[in-house]
Amino acid sequence: MAGEPQTDCLFCKIVSGDIPATIVRESDTTVAFRDINPQAPTHVLVIPKVHYPDAATLAAAEPQIAADVLREAGAVAADEKVDGSGYRIILNTGSGAGQTVFHAHAHVLGGRGLQWPPG
Repeated sequence: MAGEPQTDCLFCKIVSGDIPATIVRESDTTVAFRDINPQAPTHVLVIPKVHYPDAATLAAAEPQIAADVLREAGAVAADEKVDGSGYRIILNTGSGAGQTVFHAHAHVLGGRGLQWPPG
């Protein structure tokens, strides 16, 4: 059922504490942790504690939690001191866009120049 933890989901296991992660922030509805394969000096993932396969599904079902993810992404950028120099929030949707874990999540990237367009 949408929103419920999935036993085969890496990020659900991080939320439950079954898999360790370097957590940098946590709220009632979100967890933020360092990416294990960082693509920039700051690379933190912000995930909702509830399981939805992607950001669009999360936003349609629980818009307040989707807003929480974005608010926490901004707070991570401030904590990491990249809010002044600039940062990127990326929400990949689907394997063709590079999504490899099908639990909605935002990447917060900063700390170096980020070219546009990406990819």
